Amino acid sequence: MKNNKLITIITVVKNSEKTIEKCINSVINQSHKNFEYIIIDGDSNDSTNTIINKYKDKINIHITEKDMGIWDAMNKGLKLANGEIIGFLNADDFYYPNALQLVNRYFFDNKIDFLFGSVQKYKLMYGYKPWKIRFSFGFYTSHSVGFFIKTKEHKKIGEYNPKYLSADLDFFYKMIKRFKMDGMSSLKSEIFGKFGSGGFSSKVNYVDHLIDLNRIRIENNQNKFFVYFIFLIKIIKKPLKFLSSYIKKINNE
Repeated sequence: MKNNKLITIITVVKNSEKTIEKCINSVINQSHKNFEYIIIDGDSNDSTNTIINKYKDKINIHITEKDMGIWDAMNKGLKLANGEIIGFLNADDFYYPNALQLVNRYFFDNKIDFLFGSVQKYKLMYGYKPWKIRFSFGFYTSHSVGFFIKTKEHKKIGEYNPKYLSADLDFFYKMIKRFKMDGMSSLKSEIFGKFGSGGFSSKVNYVDHLIDLNRIRIENNQNKFFVYFIFLIKIIKKPLKFLSSYIKKINNE
């Protein structure tokens, strides 16, 4: 059927035996059944793959091999995707049952390249404000759980650049500023799922994160002086967090 789009879901995982089963079940039990599920495992040494293999009849592709990190693993999944739309679900996160049904409806009813769904994190994240990207990367809901994009449009932009800690933000900046793609958000009440508290982003040092954001902006041709002005504002707003992260960074070097 024309309005029943094939959606590819990509999960990258390493040593997530405590959360991977809930993640998998949230995909395979979706009300929208026309999906392809790809799991890229980074050579886990716990029971992660034993759990994944319990659901092998429901998983289209399952690869287990060493990789160079989360973004390298995502790029592997992207190369294998056959769906018209791609979404990402990290191993610590999970969808609510009607998430893919909402995605299918939004892409069928609207001429959009991408979609940001509402996501439950430490608070409810909703909306899409592209005008904010010049000043802040707090313009969207979430990459895992909330972000969906047409596969052909993702390929136009390219892969995630693993040299960045926040390669998704580099991708989003290109998507909005360079390629000027059209997107929208779901309604606040249309929550796609829940974002776990122990994922990759929660382990990134605050200082390293700010430096990474500077690199992303500057290497995407944003004015260097304006970038460092934003950097200074962030330090002023959270001086204790910056100082604590800086001390930890020095002690670890």
